[in-house]
Amino acid sequence: MESEKSGKKIVVKFGGSSLADHEKLSKAVAAVANEAAKGTRIIVVVSAIGKTTDILMNTVKNTSNGKLEKHELDDILSMGERTSVRIFAAALRTNGVESCYLDPLDDKWPIITDAAFSNANPLLEECGKRIREHVLPIVEKGIVPVIAGFVGRTTDGKITTLGRGGSDTTAFILAEALKADEVALVTDADGIMSGDPKIVSNPKTLPEINVSTLVGLADSGAKFIHSKALKYKPQSIAVKVINHAHGDLSQKGTLITDALATELDVEIAHPSPVAEITIVGNRVSEKPQIIMEMVEKTEAHTSLLGMSMNANSVILYVSQEKNIDKLFNKIHNITLNNPETIAMAVKKDLAFLKTSGVGLEETHGLIGKISENLRVNQINIYGILTITSSILLFVDWSEREKALQLIRNSLKEPLTTKPQKRSEKP
Repeated sequence: MESEKSGKKIVVKFGGSSLADHEKLSKAVAAVANEAAKGTRIIVVVSAIGKTTDILMNTVKNTSNGKLEKHELDDILSMGERTSVRIFAAALRTNGVESCYLDPLDDKWPIITDAAFSNANPLLEECGKRIREHVLPIVEKGIVPVIAGFVGRTTDGKITTLGRGGSDTTAFILAEALKADEVALVTDADGIMSGDPKIVSNPKTLPEINVSTLVGLADSGAKFIHSKALKYKPQSIAVKVINHAHGDLSQKGTLITDALATELDVEIAHPSPVAEITIVGNRVSEKPQIIMEMVEKTEAHTSLLGMSMNANSVILYVSQEKNIDKLFNKIHNITLNNPETIAMAVKKDLAFLKTSGVGLEETHGLIGKISENLRVNQINIYGILTITSSILLFVDWSEREKALQLIRNSLKEPLTTKPQKRSEKP
């Protein structure tokens, strides 16, 4: 029908908690049916119902004695999603919505991955091609495809699982290839919260959050959306997190904006030289009023670019303005006026370098590799911080271009993953 073809196109992902029982499943199906009745073209991605994947995993662990091959385990764990698609598509049809399901053994299956079983990586070019060839025609006919999240298939036909956040990853890849207008991630919360409601009281729903900010929460252990999935979030497609309890796909929830950098890279994060102020003492960290006073004095004079602290020292990284000596004297006065602080040292003319991009948190040994490349080329690191999927480095300002090139080389070179064999004595 023309009304179906003229409507907006959305990808909807239902998490396991949104499908945990008959009532929730029925509400999810009704929400899709109601939206489809408006002429919206919908692509549904489903997780395993409730705790099915956990049950399967525990059953396998308790019966296989750890002898199961990874590809066999993935085949078993995929059964949760593969069951969900069948139930959801059948329920849609009984509610008057023309629907079909896609299973990883189907010829039309769109999510093709490498062979990293249990944490497979989608082959994006192949995925995009298959989505446009096999999924788009279904959608254009006004049929609602229901696709198993979390699972994929290798080029030689073996079933894989995508790891944490796999269903979100599937939804993002589909949305990108189909040029969807929106992705709706349906969960058991009203959106992304200011804090975990299981830990803090009265958390607030955030109306909007930048994906770079969100990935920092994900890396810190928050279970909103896994950082691996966020790297597939499309730049130009709206993504919202909504609550299944409302049974309404048009609700607002939390809007996730922008996208992560597509490749690891390094940049000069501050255009002018930076000064490092080190204050040493005894149990300084136990006196927050001292730290607060230092920060207030700094912000009154210049930009505070970073800070690190342990029990007996505080290091401030500040923009090196023309009147920076006034700040040094104020920080020194704070040092003299408190028994916990003993002395202050300053290093001027540093460059602030920032390494960031997709996959940083999963690239093991990268900090060591960067540090070693700088060391062998006689470039000192005066400070290093890691936060929100970024590595922040401070080196001598005069060596910034050389350091940039060396770090870029480090990012391009493959990491050694196999341990070297020790030489045997005769």
